[in-house]
Amino acid sequence: MDGFDEEAFKQFFPSSFGKQEKSVDVDSQINRSKRAEVSVPKPPADDDRRELTASTTAGPAETERKPQEPKDSDDDSDDDDDSEDEDDEDEFPVSHELVMKTHERAVTTMTVDPSGARLITGSTDCTLKLHDFASMTPSTIRAFKSVDPSLKKQSAAQDTHAVHYAAFNPLSPGHVLVVTATAQPRILDRDGDTLTEFAKGDMYLRDLHHTKGHVSEVSSGAWCPSDENLCATAGSDSTVRIWDANVGRSQKEVIVHKSRVAGSAGRTKMTAVTWGSPKQGGSDILVAAALDGSLAMWSGNGPFTRPAGEVRDAHTRDTWTSGLDVSSDGRYIVSRGGDDTIKLWDTRKFKMPVTTTSHPSTSFRYPTSNIQFSPSSANIIVGSETGHLHILNPALKPELVTPVTTGSPLITVMWHEKLNQILTGSANAETHVLYNPTMSTKGAALVMSKAPKRRHVDDNISFTTDLASGLAGDSVVVGSNGVPHYSSATWSARHPNVGLTASGRSRDPRRPHLPQVTPFAKSQSDEKYIRESIPLSSMRDEDPREALLKYADKAQKDPIFTRAYQETQPKAIYAELSDEEEDRGPEKKKARR
Repeated sequence: MDGFDEEAFKQFFPSSFGKQEKSVDVDSQINRSKRAEVSVPKPPADDDRRELTASTTAGPAETERKPQEPKDSDDDSDDDDDSEDEDDEDEFPVSHELVMKTHERAVTTMTVDPSGARLITGSTDCTLKLHDFASMTPSTIRAFKSVDPSLKKQSAAQDTHAVHYAAFNPLSPGHVLVVTATAQPRILDRDGDTLTEFAKGDMYLRDLHHTKGHVSEVSSGAWCPSDENLCATAGSDSTVRIWDANVGRSQKEVIVHKSRVAGSAGRTKMTAVTWGSPKQGGSDILVAAALDGSLAMWSGNGPFTRPAGEVRDAHTRDTWTSGLDVSSDGRYIVSRGGDDTIKLWDTRKFKMPVTTTSHPSTSFRYPTSNIQFSPSSANIIVGSETGHLHILNPALKPELVTPVTTGSPLITVMWHEKLNQILTGSANAETHVLYNPTMSTKGAALVMSKAPKRRHVDDNISFTTDLASGLAGDSVVVGSNGVPHYSSATWSARHPNVGLTASGRSRDPRRPHLPQVTPFAKSQSDEKYIRESIPLSSMRDEDPREALLKYADKAQKDPIFTRAYQETQPKAIYAELSDEEEDRGPEKKKARR
């Protein structure tokens, strides 16, 4: 044949039949998740600021007298700065990222189990989302379960509350401490089912030592690092309570923080609590912050009658200190205050901060904004109002500043030790997992190394969606690296029967029952079709009185029920009423005496 291209035909026509396995280029798939912008210029150091201010305040004559450095040395310094930036990028696992958008509102807390297999995120949309890294692929990044922890029963209709804190037990990964905007924290299992609900105290008792639980909203919590059965919660009733995770009817210890601020009646809101344990040995440390600006420290093993150390003016009064953490050696405490400062404290000299730096706070909008030491305590990570992740050194100087969700505040951060990955939650409902393919293990690196899940032709949105009407805004989420991800809304739209009972009712009590769509309900049938297809359909247009009178002659000629009396009593005999009975009317019942 003329013009026949055999090579093109071979490429078009398959060389063999049956299911063809296609190999996935893992390297190119991971490269697509590489971040375009890893670091931003660091703010000038103190020495640089002094030189900068001196040069700006000096006159023209002074600037002319200052000798200029050779051009070669400037080039060398620029090269050194670039090499230092590259070293910082290689030192921290921030070169690649995985974006998850499974919430509808701001992500306020997150936790990963010690093995690094399961991720739980909490949000102001009053839900907890459970994720398994092992079950996710680059095309199926979603939560496998959504739980409302403020409901006693998921089928009951109750008020929902925002999630403030959630954390896996480091010694018993099957338990999760969850704090919502209520007075009753809960212990959940790995699947989100409630195991223990702590009791609520009597708000009319003046002495808070005698109440069985918190009497107002709980703001934070922490697990005991040495006893798997103990946890602590801090509430706005000016108390820190220590609970047995298996006993919810009453707390084990009550620590009443008495504020010394005049006019507060000795009570103040507790804003944050942390429970640290030195890995090298030593006693545990329980640290709590209050709204009056104070910072108190107790021995984690007790007694809790009075604090072992207290700083009254650690931060500005009436500002929300949202973040607290203890270093792995138990020597230092870092606090993030609502007065736009971050302070580092020495537990051995718990009077004045070791160092202080300015950092814009987001606690006035998001009171769960946290701060955390790295697993080795060599660095400190914290989010910012501009959506940047700040990695600080022990002197609170920035080692690396990287944008995560530019323009949206970064609320919660976490550096997992086993995964060696940094997780962030932002106000735009996005959860970012930062990792490095060479340094990180499992987690996001495992997800991005898998082949995308093969989808059915019905799952292809180009075939099942009318593109003329446009796509939903939250159906496809595109990360900063340009890789699209399918959100939970798209997944639920493709699986309409998930979350329904056998009768077709929704498992969510807040969602109304929708009738099942049948072929008869899709369109309004015309009158002609009803008359021809449905028997006795014409009776709806007939007068019922005329329909009964139509059978009057037939009933008289051929009665059905009185046919036996036609021969013996052809004419019906009725009792005759006298005139007195007609005038008197029906007999009335005698009144009871």
